[in-house]
This record gives sequence, C-alpha cells and structure tokens, in this order.
Amino acid sequence: MLSVLGIVSGSIMHTLAAAFGLSAILATSARAFLVVKFAGACYLVYLGVALLLDRRTGVAPSAEWSQDGGWAIYRAGFLTNLLNPKVALFFMAFLPQFVAPDAESRILTFLFLGGLFICTGTIWCLVLAWGASTMSRRLRDNPSASVLLKRVTGAVFVGLGVRLAASQ
Repeated sequence: MLSVLGIVSGSIMHTLAAAFGLSAILATSARAFLVVKFAGACYLVYLGVALLLDRRTGVAPSAEWSQDGGWAIYRAGFLTNLLNPKVALFFMAFLPQFVAPDAESRILTFLFLGGLFICTGTIWCLVLAWGASTMSRRLRDNPSASVLLKRVTGAVFVGLGVRLAASQ
C-alpha cells in the first residue's frame, strides 16, 4: 500500500506539471528529457542490481519491516513514477486531446482529468497490491521460489533500465 501511495504521489506531480505546462519542457527540450530518462533508467538498474545482489533468502514478513523500510517502499514507488519520462509524456500527449483549446479554464480541466486518472490508477494499483500480497504470503512458505522471483525481478528491472536508457 505504501508503494501505491508513492505511485499516486508521483502521478499527482505529473498532473500538476502537465496542468501548469512544465511537462511541455520535457517535450521541447531534448536535454531535459534525456536527464529524466537517464535518471529513471539508473534508478531501475539500481533497484534491479540491489535485488540481484540481495543474499537474503525468503521474503521478510511485513511485521519485521522497520520504519525506514516503509519510507523506502513509499520513496521507491514515488521515484519510479516521477522519474519515468513515459508517464510525463502520457500526461502531455494524451490528456490535452480531451481539453478544448477554447476552454475557460484549461488548468482546471487538466487537474480534473489528472485526478480522474489518479483515482482509477489508484484502484488498479490497490488491486495489484492485494494480489501481490496474496502471492507474497504463499512465497514465504517456499524460500527457494522467493529467491528465484527476486532474481528474475532484479533481472527484469535491469533490463528495463537498460532498454529505457537505450531507447530513443
């Protein structure tokens, strides 16, 4: 749930950026887009390498997570969403199609549409978190499966980070 809150916080930032025109900078400035893109790619690779190098077996029960662990989960969701240039481009390329150029308040329209996206996205992320929680409970009973899943997830994150860095 903390990760969902982080993702939602990132979406709020993207909505505000789109509403106030800041994400237009990403579309018009190749340098700004590259900075965000490489920051996001580096963060994905960092998360992936951390999972690949983690030598703990099994999945830690949530009761054992420290307060710092909760903050780290929130921060990971927030940064993953905020540093994803494709999310910014989505807000900039998709939402404007539903805003009339002669609308009285385009900013309010952007904020409304962004809020609608955030509400539906939050519901979807909560469903995913519930499903992941159910799977997590089952993986705790099978340490070798959880180690394999951690390694596969780490490799996928590294692959996504490299792909993002190499994409045009």
